[in-house]
Amino acid sequence: MTRGTWTRRIGMTAVATAAITAMAVPAGAEAATATGTITAVTTAAAAEDVDYTTWQADCLTVMNQALPYLKQRIAAVKPGEKQALVLDIDNTTLETDFGFSYPQPANKPVLDVAKYAQERGVSLFFVTARPGIISGVTDYNLKYVGYKVSGLYVRGLFDLFKDVAAYKTAQRVNIESKGYTIIGNIGNSATDLSGGHAEKTFKLPDYDGQLS
Repeated sequence: MTRGTWTRRIGMTAVATAAITAMAVPAGAEAATATGTITAVTTAAAAEDVDYTTWQADCLTVMNQALPYLKQRIAAVKPGEKQALVLDIDNTTLETDFGFSYPQPANKPVLDVAKYAQERGVSLFFVTARPGIISGVTDYNLKYVGYKVSGLYVRGLFDLFKDVAAYKTAQRVNIESKGYTIIGNIGNSATDLSGGHAEKTFKLPDYDGQLS
């Protein structure tokens, strides 16, 4: 089955997919105009099945809004400022729900934007709800497909029982405590983006929660 004809399998979770990868051997969109504004893809309706090609087009629409902002913000770096970009992983930086291959492919529209940022000195931090047990394979996967990982935040044993939004917000606070200015936060779920601690947020499609 090719990616172009593949459709979303309802009910698959990021943790379930990640558990599979752990067994592998590592080898119109609305622009953000104010702090905290979420850039969201507008779709006619959330279909029961999500087509890969549609998903990629929708992701590209959002990233086409993010890139001009990042270009302007990176160019306006202040003396001594350490800029950071925070990214979710499943169906944000990686194509988690579109096949079971390992390493999982990068979500190209996001990778292209991330590469622009990292090549200009912006640190990339990945904040995910994946459990710590698969931290190693996740870190390898991200680097394998081209992301420069300045930090990877996964859920520890006690974090597994915390509200996901609160957990992710706490990680951004932690990044800020290290002296970074989070100029952008990219994710595909409201839990990736709520809670503040980022100058701009950009939401990729999850089609009413169909994508993890």
